[in-house]
Amino acid sequence: MKLDSPITEIKGIGAKTEKLMNRIGVYTLWDILLHYPRDYIKFQEPVTVPEIGAPGICAVSGKLSDALRLTRAGRMEIVTGKLGRGNKCLELTWFHMPYMKSRLKPGEPYIFYGKIKEKGNHFAMEQPEVYTPEQYQGKMQALQPVYSRTEGLSNSFLIKTVKQVLEELSLTYDFLPESIRKKRELGEYNFALQQIHFPDNMEQLTFARRRLVYDEFFQFILKMQMHKGKKEEIVNDFPIQRETVIPYILSHLPYSLTKAQKKCFDEILVDLKKKTAMQRLVQGDVGSGKTIVAFLAMALMGENGYQSALMAPTEVLARQHYENFVRMCREFELKRKVVLLTGSLTPKEKRSAQEDLKLFPDAMIIGTQALLQEKAVFANLGLVITDEQHRFGVRQREILAEKGINPHILVMSATPIPRTLAIILYGDMDISVIDEVPAKRLPIKNCVVDISYRKKAYEFIRKEIGAGRQAYVICPLVEFSQELEGENVEDYAKSLDLYYKGSIRIGVLNGKMKPGEKNQVMEDFFQNKIQLLVSTTVVEVGVDVSNATVMMIENAERFGLAQLHQLRGRVGRGIEQSYCIMVDHAQSKASKKRLDILNKSNDGFYIASEDLKLRGPGDFFGIRQSGEMLFALGDIYQDAGVLKDAAEDVKELLQKDPALEQKENEKLKVFVENGSTSRWNL
Repeated sequence: MKLDSPITEIKGIGAKTEKLMNRIGVYTLWDILLHYPRDYIKFQEPVTVPEIGAPGICAVSGKLSDALRLTRAGRMEIVTGKLGRGNKCLELTWFHMPYMKSRLKPGEPYIFYGKIKEKGNHFAMEQPEVYTPEQYQGKMQALQPVYSRTEGLSNSFLIKTVKQVLEELSLTYDFLPESIRKKRELGEYNFALQQIHFPDNMEQLTFARRRLVYDEFFQFILKMQMHKGKKEEIVNDFPIQRETVIPYILSHLPYSLTKAQKKCFDEILVDLKKKTAMQRLVQGDVGSGKTIVAFLAMALMGENGYQSALMAPTEVLARQHYENFVRMCREFELKRKVVLLTGSLTPKEKRSAQEDLKLFPDAMIIGTQALLQEKAVFANLGLVITDEQHRFGVRQREILAEKGINPHILVMSATPIPRTLAIILYGDMDISVIDEVPAKRLPIKNCVVDISYRKKAYEFIRKEIGAGRQAYVICPLVEFSQELEGENVEDYAKSLDLYYKGSIRIGVLNGKMKPGEKNQVMEDFFQNKIQLLVSTTVVEVGVDVSNATVMMIENAERFGLAQLHQLRGRVGRGIEQSYCIMVDHAQSKASKKRLDILNKSNDGFYIASEDLKLRGPGDFFGIRQSGEMLFALGDIYQDAGVLKDAAEDVKELLQKDPALEQKENEKLKVFVENGSTSRWNL
């Protein structure tokens, strides 16, 4: 077997399982090795029934005093039993597992592992895993991987598959020069790959992860540096000669730009007049008003006879930009064609949009990754803008830029990356920061609470919705997980529907839904057909719903601070007072300290810098920062030190050996030319 062999080379994986593996991005043997665990379980010491403290994942030891019972409800076979008696009992239930009745014997010691729930005046555990004390003792010695998966794939199956690939393959060579490995005290690549899946202990896991995170950053920065041409060599083929449209728009806006917006646009204007093409990053906190800056730049390009294109990460956001731009062109009397091109358009609509790209040399074009398709041929593309740019890989941005002849490049991001890290991640791009929010925006009121506050929160949401407004509830998980603690979207939405007795229209959104389904849910929420949206972090980059005033985040302790700030930014976008309720399930000193930063500040850049200070080398469980540059493992906040090391090493390497021709760099050159061992799209 070879690393690029299809996953069906593994014994037991047929066509049906292959389709399920494809759903999680696994096509080859390499892919399964790079499908890193999303979390790890450390099996804790078991407790007895009287020692059970609160709901949550737990290991309970005991003996069944009576034989298990088998009952039927329609076609479903249900096995039930109890540990303990009276109020001090744990009710055990297994569905579709009739063999448990004969497997477990009364009077024999067992360890039952699973999620404890409160049921009336006692505790209950559904679908618990069962171990003998000896088996459980073995489990406690190591960390158990937990993988992202889809329905039909069990965690145990993925563990078995990864083990089989690791055992049967002679793994890849280590591409990293030995001098760098020694300098940074990094582990050997194959060892790191073994330990990231099946760590011997926390120390080895931390060691392995550091090596793989370094690889991701090193590869990203190296490829970026080797692919990009020097900015000074790119001639400005789209110089600005006229700019009368700008004062006209500014004088007719219903509000004044903030000082930060004015400064940012002035910097863009200077760039557009230079002899070299613009390459600028605009960082603006959530709600700081980046869109109007983009509109001004695109209007200016149109006045000078050039096309401009804005690429958004979601269809819902692209459509909202399109509708806003059409409205503003009408209000400001701009006779400018605005074109929308997304994947969900009908074939006829796509053909019409593609024709418009050729017919209107001064058009303002809004779209998603559909703009990258071969059929999207631009007539006169002078400016490329990527919105929420960390959602796009370097290569995607290059493809769009290649649609024109050296167009100006403007990338926009609401991710508050500290300047030192932004300089590393964006090469030699110039950086503008919009660090103010419009004057009419009221600061979001924040509170951090425990789960006992839920009923008050639900009633507060009912009150806001009764006043005509809308709300979000964020959960960390899509569906129930036996391995991971945390609220899940599916069950939470059902419980809310029961609580409100159908009086509130509730919608559900998660990343596993098809694009069309996600777009429809967000469109319905935008139009207030859905009043309360229960979602995963997929709404982090979503639609601007100015009517939404409440953001409730369950298991807030599981998210990075910067990501919580992004989620919070979904509200507070209108004139009404908005609120963010963060539910801390952990109630630990560490989680309270972290969440208190958000509680006291709405400044994303301050929060990001504090996040950097608080994170430790082993702090990588739970939900990591999502989306920053699409790294598989690396987190630019938590791993800021590793990022800086990698940037320094790439710079030193290319100064000594720009073409990677020295013997020590032979394997690295092969890697650069033939492809990456990482999962992001370069």
